[in-house]
Amino acid sequence: MGTSPWIVSDELWGRLEPLLPQRERRFRYPGRKALPDREVLCGILYVLHTGIQWEYLPQELGFGSGMTCWRRLRDWNEAGVWQRLHEVLLAELNAASRLDWSRCVVDSSHVRALKGGSTRAPRRSTGAGQARNTTSSPTDTAPRSPSC
Repeated sequence: MGTSPWIVSDELWGRLEPLLPQRERRFRYPGRKALPDREVLCGILYVLHTGIQWEYLPQELGFGSGMTCWRRLRDWNEAGVWQRLHEVLLAELNAASRLDWSRCVVDSSHVRALKGGSTRAPRRSTGAGQARNTTSSPTDTAPRSPSC
Protein backbone atom coordinates (compact mmCIF):
# COMPACT_ATOMS: atom_id res chain seq x y z
CA MET A 1 0.00 0.00 0.00
CA GLY A 2 1.41 3.42 -1.00
CA THR A 3 1.73 6.45 1.19
CA SER A 4 -0.79 9.25 1.22
CA PRO A 5 -0.19 11.88 -1.48
CA TRP A 6 0.19 14.64 1.12
CA ILE A 7 3.13 12.96 2.87
CA VAL A 8 6.31 14.62 1.58
CA SER A 9 8.99 12.16 0.49
CA ASP A 10 12.60 12.57 1.63
CA GLU A 11 13.59 13.15 -2.01
CA LEU A 12 11.13 16.01 -2.51
CA TRP A 13 11.92 17.48 0.89
CA GLY A 14 15.64 17.47 0.04
CA ARG A 15 14.92 19.63 -3.00
CA LEU A 16 12.45 21.95 -1.30
CA GLU A 17 13.96 22.59 2.13
CA PRO A 18 16.91 24.72 0.89
CA LEU A 19 14.45 26.99 -0.97
CA LEU A 20 12.38 27.84 2.12
CA PRO A 21 13.02 31.14 3.88
CA GLN A 22 14.60 30.81 7.33
CA ARG A 23 12.64 32.29 10.21
CA GLU A 24 14.59 33.74 13.08
CA ARG A 25 13.14 33.27 16.57
CA ARG A 26 13.09 36.36 18.72
CA PHE A 27 15.63 36.23 21.51
CA ARG A 28 13.46 38.11 23.93
CA TYR A 29 9.86 36.83 24.14
CA PRO A 30 10.38 34.04 21.61
CA GLY A 31 6.81 32.79 21.92
CA ARG A 32 5.77 29.28 20.98
CA LYS A 33 8.20 27.32 18.84
CA ALA A 34 7.06 27.24 15.22
CA LEU A 35 5.83 23.97 13.77
CA PRO A 36 8.45 22.35 11.50
CA ASP A 37 8.11 23.31 7.82
CA ARG A 38 7.83 19.72 6.64
CA GLU A 39 4.76 19.03 8.79
CA VAL A 40 3.18 22.29 7.64
CA LEU A 41 3.86 21.37 4.00
CA CYS A 42 2.06 18.06 4.58
CA GLY A 43 -0.90 20.03 5.96
CA ILE A 44 -0.90 22.31 2.91
CA LEU A 45 -0.82 19.32 0.58
CA TYR A 46 -3.60 17.63 2.57
CA VAL A 47 -5.89 20.64 2.17
CA LEU A 48 -5.06 21.03 -1.52
CA HIS A 49 -5.51 17.29 -2.19
CA THR A 50 -8.76 16.83 -0.30
CA GLY A 51 -10.29 20.21 -1.10
CA ILE A 52 -11.41 20.82 2.49
CA GLN A 53 -11.48 24.33 3.90
CA TRP A 54 -8.39 25.43 5.79
CA GLU A 55 -10.21 25.68 9.12
CA TYR A 56 -11.28 22.02 8.90
CA LEU A 57 -7.75 20.60 8.74
CA PRO A 58 -7.87 17.77 11.33
CA GLN A 59 -5.60 18.56 14.28
CA GLU A 60 -4.99 14.86 14.94
CA LEU A 61 -2.93 14.64 11.74
CA GLY A 62 -0.19 16.70 13.41
CA PHE A 63 0.10 19.23 10.55
CA GLY A 64 -0.81 22.25 12.67
CA SER A 65 -3.88 24.39 12.28
CA GLY A 66 -5.33 25.32 8.94
CA MET A 67 -4.46 28.97 9.61
CA THR A 68 -0.82 28.07 10.27
CA CYS A 69 -0.67 26.14 7.00
CA TRP A 70 -2.41 28.94 5.10
CA ARG A 71 -0.04 31.59 6.48
CA ARG A 72 3.03 29.52 5.70
CA LEU A 73 1.74 28.88 2.15
CA ARG A 74 1.20 32.63 1.72
CA ASP A 75 4.68 33.44 3.04
CA TRP A 76 6.35 30.84 0.85
CA ASN A 77 4.45 32.08 -2.19
CA GLU A 78 5.50 35.68 -1.51
CA ALA A 79 9.11 34.51 -1.07
CA GLY A 80 9.05 32.88 -4.53
CA VAL A 81 9.56 29.33 -3.23
CA TRP A 82 7.28 27.68 -5.80
CA GLN A 83 8.85 29.51 -8.74
CA ARG A 84 12.34 28.49 -7.58
CA LEU A 85 11.21 24.87 -7.06
CA HIS A 86 9.78 24.87 -10.58
CA GLU A 87 13.09 26.15 -11.95
CA VAL A 88 15.11 23.57 -9.97
CA LEU A 89 12.96 20.71 -11.23
CA LEU A 90 13.11 21.97 -14.83
CA ALA A 91 16.90 22.26 -14.61
CA GLU A 92 17.16 18.69 -13.27
CA LEU A 93 14.91 17.33 -16.01
CA ASN A 94 16.80 19.27 -18.67
CA ALA A 95 20.17 18.01 -17.39
CA ALA A 96 18.83 14.45 -17.56
CA SER A 97 17.56 15.06 -21.13
CA ARG A 98 14.01 14.35 -19.94
CA LEU A 99 12.43 17.45 -21.54
CA ASP A 100 11.15 17.57 -25.11
CA TRP A 101 11.65 21.26 -25.95
CA SER A 102 9.99 20.77 -29.37
CA ARG A 103 6.70 20.55 -27.46
CA CYS A 104 7.37 23.74 -25.50
CA VAL A 105 4.83 26.56 -25.63
CA VAL A 106 5.70 30.08 -24.53
CA ASP A 107 2.82 31.75 -22.76
CA SER A 108 3.17 35.51 -22.64
CA SER A 109 1.37 35.64 -19.29
CA HIS A 110 4.49 34.06 -17.77
CA VAL A 111 7.13 36.05 -19.65
CA ARG A 112 8.25 39.07 -17.70
CA ALA A 113 8.21 42.39 -19.57
CA LEU A 114 11.27 44.29 -18.37
CA LYS A 115 10.57 47.93 -17.50
CA GLY A 116 6.92 47.56 -18.42
CA GLY A 117 7.55 46.30 -21.95
CA SER A 118 7.86 48.40 -25.08
CA THR A 119 5.99 51.65 -25.58
CA ARG A 120 2.55 51.35 -27.03
CA ALA A 121 2.36 51.84 -30.75
CA PRO A 122 -0.81 52.29 -32.80
CA ARG A 123 -2.26 48.95 -33.86
CA ARG A 124 -2.64 48.27 -37.53
CA SER A 125 -6.19 47.71 -38.63
CA THR A 126 -7.10 44.34 -40.05
CA GLY A 127 -10.24 45.59 -41.76
CA ALA A 128 -10.96 47.94 -44.66
CA GLY A 129 -12.60 50.65 -42.57
CA GLN A 130 -13.78 51.49 -39.10
CA ALA A 131 -15.98 48.94 -37.42
CA ARG A 132 -19.56 49.85 -36.61
CA ASN A 133 -20.16 50.74 -32.98
CA THR A 134 -22.30 47.99 -31.49
CA THR A 135 -23.02 49.68 -28.15
CA SER A 136 -24.75 52.84 -29.30
CA SER A 137 -26.01 54.55 -32.42
CA PRO A 138 -25.74 58.26 -33.36
CA THR A 139 -29.43 58.27 -34.24
CA ASP A 140 -31.77 56.59 -31.85
CA THR A 141 -34.24 54.59 -33.98
CA ALA A 142 -35.41 52.15 -31.31
CA PRO A 143 -39.04 52.54 -30.28
CA ARG A 144 -39.44 53.98 -26.81
CA SER A 145 -41.67 52.39 -24.22
CA PRO A 146 -44.54 54.59 -23.13
CA SER A 147 -44.06 56.45 -19.86
CA CYS A 148 -46.46 55.65 -17.06
